[in-house]
Amino acid sequence: MSRQRTIIRWIHIVCSFPILGYVYGVPMEVYRYRFGPRYVFIPIMIFTALWMWKGHLVRRLFSRASAEVPQTS
Repeated sequence: MSRQRTIIRWIHIVCSFPILGYVYGVPMEVYRYRFGPRYVFIPIMIFTALWMWKGHLVRRLFSRASAEVPQTS
């Protein structure tokens, strides 16, 4: 549990560096690299932030759903 949170936190931090370059870079140079931050790094950062914030509720929801599924033999 703690290891998973640490890994997700580092993914979040590493994905923030290209976004900082996108925001503070020279506009003519940044224009060529707009695909990565827009469609790769920002969605990854949003997903990891939401997972660190509310991931425990998602895990609880799926653990309850799998416990309620009847076993057929």
